[in-house]
Amino acid sequence: MLENKENSRTDLAKLGEFGLIEHLTNSIKIQHKSTIKGVGDDAAVLHYKNEILLTTDLLVEGVHFDLSYVPLKHLGYKAVMVNLSDVYAMNGIAKQITVSIAVSNRFPLEAIEELYAGIHLACKMYDIDLIGGDTTSSTKGLLISVTAIGEAKKEDIVYRNGAKPSDLLVVTGDLGAAYLGLQVLEREKQVFQANPNAQPELDDYTYLVERQLKPEARKDMVELLKALEVKPTSMIDISDGLSSEILHICKQSKVGCDLYENKIPLSQEVISTSEEFKMNSTTVALSGGEDYELLFTIAQSDYDKIKGNPNLTVIGHITEENQGVHLVTRANQKIELTAQGWNGLS
Repeated sequence: MLENKENSRTDLAKLGEFGLIEHLTNSIKIQHKSTIKGVGDDAAVLHYKNEILLTTDLLVEGVHFDLSYVPLKHLGYKAVMVNLSDVYAMNGIAKQITVSIAVSNRFPLEAIEELYAGIHLACKMYDIDLIGGDTTSSTKGLLISVTAIGEAKKEDIVYRNGAKPSDLLVVTGDLGAAYLGLQVLEREKQVFQANPNAQPELDDYTYLVERQLKPEARKDMVELLKALEVKPTSMIDISDGLSSEILHICKQSKVGCDLYENKIPLSQEVISTSEEFKMNSTTVALSGGEDYELLFTIAQSDYDKIKGNPNLTVIGHITEENQGVHLVTRANQKIELTAQGWNGLS
């Protein structure tokens, strides 16, 4: 049953820009010693002893998210996860974020509070300080820009360009669920548009929808690898699809790769829903994107350290550059791997 949101609607113009910022940030508590000064001055002040990691992402309504089925609280949470994932993909630990939004006058204060509730929850769950940002008006909807700041010892940082021939290709978790969650939500949106009295049927797709609306960045995997005393030779997060990320590593490391189709980790929900949607589950994993799992390479000598760990799956190995980048099918045929994932400029 839809709640009546008209009972509580505060026009943002009543607060003004600085009043809105104060309203959204007045309960922030600093958690890290590296945060000397957060919100409340012209600039944040940070102090680090190690290397600083910095990453930013821009999310645009109608391009990256659809508010007809994305709750604002989930959107705030996901906007933070997208950035934290990039820090963890460098084998670092995120410490601070800034959040900037551009918002149209169709959003009341209560809607922005929901968005920030998700942002604050992400900060609490991942031990992050929100240290600043900006707000401005928009004529076309909602834009969110999050910048994440992290740190790592120089010797611990992992780049995309360190993969070597004979390295093993490893992935965390399972793949393809977020993309199928999006397909389910899009289908239910079309059903609702055709019949506004129809109730969404999502009970059988809980895992898929959650992976799309509320992904989790894999901080736990960075901590696991450290505990296992494994330093990847290269690493990247899976935001644009498995094939695209493999090609990024191979291009920057100047190597080739054999990816084995029968090794790609798929949940039972991905397999069954792919059949329902008449999609190939391998294609979904290769090109779907937004899984925010970590893809990395390790030296073969580290294999025994990760062997049997349910969170990690060896899905291929690195080859010489002149051997190319291939998918080895279940029929043992080699197919050239191409990137068909998300393109933010298309």
